[in-house]
Amino acid sequence: MPLLVDGRRVRLPQSAGELVRAHPPLEERARLLRGQSVQQVGPQGLLYVQQRELAVTSPKDGSISILGSDDATTCHIVVLRHTGNGATCLTHCDGTDTKAEVPLIVNSIKSFSDHTQCGRLEVHLVGGFSDDRQLSQKLTHQLLKLNDREENENHFPVIYGIAVNIKTAEIYRASFQDRGPEEQLRAARALAGGPNLSTSPLAEPPHFVEHIRSTLLFLKKYPSPMNTLFPGNKALLYKKNEDGLWEKISSPGS
Repeated sequence: MPLLVDGRRVRLPQSAGELVRAHPPLEERARLLRGQSVQQVGPQGLLYVQQRELAVTSPKDGSISILGSDDATTCHIVVLRHTGNGATCLTHCDGTDTKAEVPLIVNSIKSFSDHTQCGRLEVHLVGGFSDDRQLSQKLTHQLLKLNDREENENHFPVIYGIAVNIKTAEIYRASFQDRGPEEQLRAARALAGGPNLSTSPLAEPPHFVEHIRSTLLFLKKYPSPMNTLFPGNKALLYKKNEDGLWEKISSPGS
């Protein structure tokens, strides 16, 4: 699958810095996104994606109109969209198993695509900064400088989160008060499967400590979630109600 920028084929392999220097519009688009004000996204029509999760939908979805994620420091948020049918995937990658995640992202879009439809795949990458441990730089170098700010000799990302409007394809800076459904359960899954509480503790957003605290308390309360929260291996299912909010439609034992 060839990679094109403004219709020009990108010759791989090359570093992210070389890619940006060869295609200046990439830097300009990054600066435009960086210059936006952060929009507060409400829960109506929102599907929030946590770390190491992905979500995919299309404009035909009557319940979901916004995909979004935030709290990305060294992590990267990836948006892949099919221009023919508008099918859009958003994922929050932390580098745990990128090689396995990429095929999942592409296949999720293919599952929505009719092979007779014309169109191309558009990819958008947001995240990372010039962190002291150089973890972000392993993924992208030049892009990090575009998303980096320095304060008191410490580096911080400019953009922590984004949202994508499925109907219009608009991507914009965003933050989220509602991260449901089952925010603590999903956060516990990510925390229990990772080696660190944080890869960049100085750059975390203000609510990070409380978020970790509540997640650890959740793990303490439910040390064996498969037995207490999923007896009989039954899933927890939710749907969006008429008000655009999450509503549980099943529970263990029902």
